[in-house]
Amino acid sequence: MSPNAFSKLMRRLRVEQGATLREFCQQHGFDPGNYSRLERGLYPPPEGRELLEKYALALDLAPGSDQWLEFFDVAAAERGRIPDDLMSDAQVVEKLPALFRTMRGTPLPSEQLDQLIEKVRRS
Repeated sequence: MSPNAFSKLMRRLRVEQGATLREFCQQHGFDPGNYSRLERGLYPPPEGRELLEKYALALDLAPGSDQWLEFFDVAAAERGRIPDDLMSDAQVVEKLPALFRTMRGTPLPSEQLDQLIEKVRRS
């Protein structure tokens, strides 16, 4: 396995703190070997929310912030899952098949996809 979006995100956030891997793990009580494997993409993102929350808090992500949500969304995507908070919303789940069919159709140019994402954010 090679680094994936989640492992790159974890590494970038740790490096932004200015901590070496060993310093970071010692400070937060993480096993350096396992954390290193996560950062290198050798382990998939943890499935358990509790461990993901520990990592997110250690990486100074504020609960509920855009960075917090991105962290959990990227972890879910790397596991091939839809984030739990979206799956618990019956209206969203009802509309997912239409979204999937649309996405399988003619791919949107990058600019149109960005516009669609912005519309969704504003709604």
